[in-house]
Amino acid sequence: MQLKLQTVICSTRPGRIGPPVGKWFNEFAGQHSSFVSELVDIADYNLPVYDEPNHPRQQDYQKDHTKAWSAKIEQADAYVFVIPEYNFCPPPTFFNALNFIYNEWNYKPCGFVSYGGVSGGLRSAQLAKQLVTAVKMMPIPEGVLVQMPWNKVDDKREFTAEEPHKNSATDMLKELHRWAAALKAMRE
Repeated sequence: MQLKLQTVICSTRPGRIGPPVGKWFNEFAGQHSSFVSELVDIADYNLPVYDEPNHPRQQDYQKDHTKAWSAKIEQADAYVFVIPEYNFCPPPTFFNALNFIYNEWNYKPCGFVSYGGVSGGLRSAQLAKQLVTAVKMMPIPEGVLVQMPWNKVDDKREFTAEEPHKNSATDMLKELHRWAAALKAMRE
């Protein structure tokens, strides 16, 4: 049985670069025979600032947006977060989406496709790795850094990956699969 990977677009900002980068990675991951790949966009869930009356560990969700987010995230065995760098940090939408649920993230590995200026979003990804451990996810060291992504997106909003992006993505997918397979027993 193939494992399921969700590529999660984390920015909801108008004019964002996340969708073309996320679409590229999701299609690239879909060619990796170890995973069934699905693209998930946080923007599609319209999550407000956390508004549930109960702690996420209870999974006693009252709001339809939380129930939909929970059901979607529960389906995956691993995640790749497509994450920008805003003021050296992940976007607040990432923090918020992470905190809306708890058990659904547990014992699953994650990787990051980060993007930004000259750093390629590295500082954002490093901080995000610390954050995901609080919901018992396993961040892997391998990742994809995209410097100046706006220079790699054409008029049709298609992202053109270069060899370093593809090589890094291949390495990350291999490692993600190892962890996803190993952690599956802990989830069961």
